[in-house]
Amino acid sequence: MVNAMANFKSTISFGLVNIPILYNPVIKNNDITFNQLHKKCLNRIRYQKYCEHCKKLVKEPEIVKGYEFEKGEYVTFTKDELSGLSDASKDVIEIVSFVPEAEIDTYYYEKSYILTPPKKSKAYSLFLEILKKSKKVAIGKTLLSTKFYYVLLKHFQGSILMSTMYFYDEVNIPESLSEVKFSKQELDLAMKLVSSMTGHFKPEEYVDESYIGVKNAIDMKLDGKKTLKKRSKKVASTKDLLLSLQKSLEN
Repeated sequence: MVNAMANFKSTISFGLVNIPILYNPVIKNNDITFNQLHKKCLNRIRYQKYCEHCKKLVKEPEIVKGYEFEKGEYVTFTKDELSGLSDASKDVIEIVSFVPEAEIDTYYYEKSYILTPPKKSKAYSLFLEILKKSKKVAIGKTLLSTKFYYVLLKHFQGSILMSTMYFYDEVNIPESLSEVKFSKQELDLAMKLVSSMTGHFKPEEYVDESYIGVKNAIDMKLDGKKTLKKRSKKVASTKDLLLSLQKSLEN
């Protein structure tokens, strides 16, 4: 999704005002990808779409999507049929409401994009100023690929930041358990531990340790060296909360 959305064109529809924009993904995927190989000859393993009933390989245009309503019974849809089930368009972000950002819990946010105009645009600048002056965020609806989304648009460092949002019925927050009482000594020690671990958020310091480990292992193998498996840290276990806090402060 992220790579496919790079420089993807769309339009913000604000009343009767249309604002051309480009999607610019905020996050790039740093995951290292591996191919599956046959261990014996190191050739790529291929996945083919095969119909067991017809005993043949099936091409993409011959494939439809099916919902199994009973065992072995399907109702089928083409891509065009599925994309036509909403009045939203993949070419338009239709603004439906302006709301205070503080009313939206952060767990509703999914992926983020910077929306930029393809060229200088008075309408874009006006919409950006509206978001800034109103101190509100815009809620819109659109299609990304063939999936329907509500999206949030906000002013961010002189540009429009758009975030796709999860739906209300996708959010699963478990009910909170009744609070268990703790002693003042436990609270004081816990606050001291927080104080000893307090700093400032510097995102460049929070690196992907798994990515670095895999990258280093690739380099070592290319150099003909054996990879070294790191030992996982053993966490001391104790049921005594006070003792755990005291030992944490000693480390």
